[in-house]
Amino acid sequence: MNAITVEHVTKHYPGFSLQDVSFSLPQGSILGLIGENGAGKSTLIRLLMGAAKADSGTLTALNTDSRSPDFAAAKEDIGIVLDDAYFPEVLSAKQVGKVMAHTYQNWDSALYQQYLQQFSLPGDKLFKDYSRGMRMKLAIAVALSHHPRLLVLDEATSGLDPMVRDEILDIFNDFTRDESHSILLSSHIVSDLEKICDYIAFLHKGKLLLFEEKDRLLEEYTVLRLTSQQLSDLDPDAVISRRSSPYGEEALARRSALPSFITAERTTLEEIVLLLAKGDTAR
Repeated sequence: MNAITVEHVTKHYPGFSLQDVSFSLPQGSILGLIGENGAGKSTLIRLLMGAAKADSGTLTALNTDSRSPDFAAAKEDIGIVLDDAYFPEVLSAKQVGKVMAHTYQNWDSALYQQYLQQFSLPGDKLFKDYSRGMRMKLAIAVALSHHPRLLVLDEATSGLDPMVRDEILDIFNDFTRDESHSILLSSHIVSDLEKICDYIAFLHKGKLLLFEEKDRLLEEYTVLRLTSQQLSDLDPDAVISRRSSPYGEEALARRSALPSFITAERTTLEEIVLLLAKGDTAR
């Protein structure tokens, strides 16, 4: 069963288009949605959450079409965290909890208090006096406290210091220990996604260049640094993307298609993404 299914989704705006995007997130998994600013990540999330309407294609979350009248009820089981927390600045964390108790049928006040303590969030301090890290922790506490089955997170770790990011990533890992729970995590911080994600989707200028299991991606692909002649001697089907540098040629290649005399070193997700985005033969 899939927690999210996106099928042939297209959305046109002046100066930007999301083009024929398709992927699915299996239940119990974490999907990392990677892309530079303006790649279409937030547009895709808005479409998925029913905040905008696709020009074509379908998007479903928890088996409910985002355009269906039933989707409002489905949102009870979806926790959403955007790139900033948007609560009234004059409210305290305690007051935010009271508001949420009238918003979600499954709101768990005791669990919310537990998260406030875990995140060291002062209940009486006004939201306007919270740091960015505290604001994001509060948003995550709210998202988790109505017992969602799906978390949709748009740049939830952006702008946070490494220690706070690690703490939040641990929380997301704990969430998916329940096999009925799933996460869509959009970020341009590739190292965060490499730590916790099961699947990777890479958006670039509105196009989905890559969708793959993370472990298979890291096992199957390698970055080679060769001379132009060495690169030209390789099977063209082995090379996915390449770019020139002052020190020679860099190429993203499939390990399985390389000759035995080529040393294929383990690469990182960030290297793979950069070569897909900047290489002159990117798919």
